[in-house]
Amino acid sequence: MPEALYLEMYRKMVLIRLFEEQARDLFMKNMMRGATHMYIGEEAIAVGVCAALNEGDTITSTHRGHGHCLAKGGDPKRMMAELLGRATGYCKGKGGSMHIADLDLGILGANGIVGGGISLAAGAAFAAKYRNDGAVCVCFFGDGAINQGNFHETANMAGLWKLPLIYVCERNLFAEFSYSDRFLADQDLTKRAIPFGFPGIEVDGNDVLAVHQAAQQAVARARRGDGPTLLVANSYRIMGHTIGDPLTYRTKGEVEEWQGPLHDPILRFKEYLLDHQVFEAGRLEALESEVRTEIAAAVQFALESPEPDLEALWEDVLGGYVNE
Repeated sequence: MPEALYLEMYRKMVLIRLFEEQARDLFMKNMMRGATHMYIGEEAIAVGVCAALNEGDTITSTHRGHGHCLAKGGDPKRMMAELLGRATGYCKGKGGSMHIADLDLGILGANGIVGGGISLAAGAAFAAKYRNDGAVCVCFFGDGAINQGNFHETANMAGLWKLPLIYVCERNLFAEFSYSDRFLADQDLTKRAIPFGFPGIEVDGNDVLAVHQAAQQAVARARRGDGPTLLVANSYRIMGHTIGDPLTYRTKGEVEEWQGPLHDPILRFKEYLLDHQVFEAGRLEALESEVRTEIAAAVQFALESPEPDLEALWEDVLGGYVNE
């Protein structure tokens, strides 16, 4: 694997982490409207998968979607502006955390509905196959969403029509405020692909290289016309369902364990890069400093951006208001 790709994956993982930490800080200062859901601890999944994609490929995201957007190339400035409700945001300040999209980058949108992006991804994959342009679509969703009916309905169509679709189940062990295993009749989620005739692959979602390798295989299969793949990426949701979640439903010491060097995806990848002498510590530290500066600039951009005018309320609305 080229060193440039290693460096870019590490940069994006750090970018996601620092973006989320800054967003959490702004939320706690009451500077952000609406709910927001942190992606901290799951960075290797979004980065590993998106590193296997081309510019023309598409993704659908979730309510916990900041990491997906950044991994696919989203602009931190426009994302931060959207979180703060500014007119320069991706949705002109009217969408907030759960509705960021950038169609030019193939980011078809985050979704506040659990599992809401699954059927949209099937549509995007169908369009790619119809155009015969070699594009694929990645659908991110959680283990709390895999029981949704639209997963099974669209998986059947995807398998039947051999759509270029990669299902990525981010198994972060929680469904809102409960352990997700309590709602799974069979804990092996890769079996969910069996009835529909495509492979299910389990991978360590905190190992960015393992995720990337599995994603490359799934993408290659899709581009060949062999149909979809289900990737089950095992990880852990470090933060609560939303900011302010008291985490009283978790066992003592659990969060601290997953934040440690054996599990944290950024610490693990950094250790790999240093142990294999891919980069020296100084190079990685310099990169981390660059990303901190980038995040600080994003916050400054957002704070200096104007709020939307009142008239903007009626713009970009389907079947919008007509001033007679």
